[in-house]
Amino acid sequence: MSKVQTRILAVLGLLLAAQVLPAQEPRESLNALLQEALGNNPEVLAAQKRYEASRQRPSQASSLPDPMFSPSYNSSGAPWPGAGLGTEPTANIGFMVSQEFPFPGKRKLMGEMAAKEAEAEFQEYQAVQLSLVSKVKQAYYRLAYTHAATDVLARNIDLLLKLLRITQVRYSVGKAAQQDILKAQTQLSILETRKVQLEREREARKAELISLLNRPPGSRLGMPEALEPQPLTWRLEELYAAARENSPTLRKEQKMIERADLALNLARKEYYPDFSFGGGYYNMGGMPDMYMFRADIKIPLYFFRKQRAGVAEQASSLVGSRRNYEAANQSLHYQIKDEYLTADASARLADMYGKAVIPQANLTLESSLASYETGAIDFLSVLMNYMTLVEYELNYYEELQNVYLALSGLEEMTATKLIR
Repeated sequence: MSKVQTRILAVLGLLLAAQVLPAQEPRESLNALLQEALGNNPEVLAAQKRYEASRQRPSQASSLPDPMFSPSYNSSGAPWPGAGLGTEPTANIGFMVSQEFPFPGKRKLMGEMAAKEAEAEFQEYQAVQLSLVSKVKQAYYRLAYTHAATDVLARNIDLLLKLLRITQVRYSVGKAAQQDILKAQTQLSILETRKVQLEREREARKAELISLLNRPPGSRLGMPEALEPQPLTWRLEELYAAARENSPTLRKEQKMIERADLALNLARKEYYPDFSFGGGYYNMGGMPDMYMFRADIKIPLYFFRKQRAGVAEQASSLVGSRRNYEAANQSLHYQIKDEYLTADASARLADMYGKAVIPQANLTLESSLASYETGAIDFLSVLMNYMTLVEYELNYYEELQNVYLALSGLEEMTATKLIR
């Protein structure tokens, strides 16, 4: 065997035996990133403050209206205070205090409505947290995919460069065709373009994570943990049940139904009058002091235009809230099934790639190498078998990524931890 053949076979052996070297960068823990994001993300902090603000409303809504203090005077003979005081029975200086009392039950209903709004705001706060967790996880898993795929490409680009140099040597001595060199250069360029795309994606995902963590732009970010096979252990019916039980979206819509029901009851109570009571003291000068008591009753005289319309409005709002719940429930069921099917299909595909397709492609490449050594097949067949293996490796990591992305979406919708 010639020296050229020996070098070629040595390089081809490396094509099969080469492994990705372990990365030297420090690893970023996903749990640590999640805790940092939940503690620093402005969107979550804003949602928290909105919830805290809403908790202050029930006591305000259920309180009595502020009392009214009304100083006054009546004068005789002149417009200024005290004119005719003590000599004219209509002249006096005094004040009056009045307090409005809504019909019994109204304040309680208003307080309960505000409490339901606060509970709905809490569910919104939880939904924002779950959304952030899902966004961080998905960015993290996409970043992990770019690292894994870049490692595959970098390893194979290096080996293709070596193979190209050997092919050029063979071509120079008349033992290889020019198309072998051109095809190897083409495949090398293809891998280089994909590597550039992955590098752009990696930097974009780093920027996304830094933004979600609320770190200063340009902050350093270590490598994510490697993607590992993730089995799907939950059945679709179990995910539906978890969503019905835990989903903040559905809980929020349920709270809005309860709030609309209270608003309807309050609208019905608007048929009943509110009251206002007041008392006053007036100094008459040298005459005996004067006292006054007053009761005002607000009569819902125009109920056929106002209160009746108000009841109809709140009844329609209640029906609308129930329809919103149904729409959210239907949408959630569709999204859960869609993500579940994606996770299930990608998990099975990743398993097939890892256990069957890639090993079979390896065997095919080994067979083609042996045939190439004996001259039974040409170089292009070996190259295509090798590129096919590279494609399958990339597909394997892409399917793993799809599993994690789908499970992250399911975790957000069901508020249940699914990824081990």
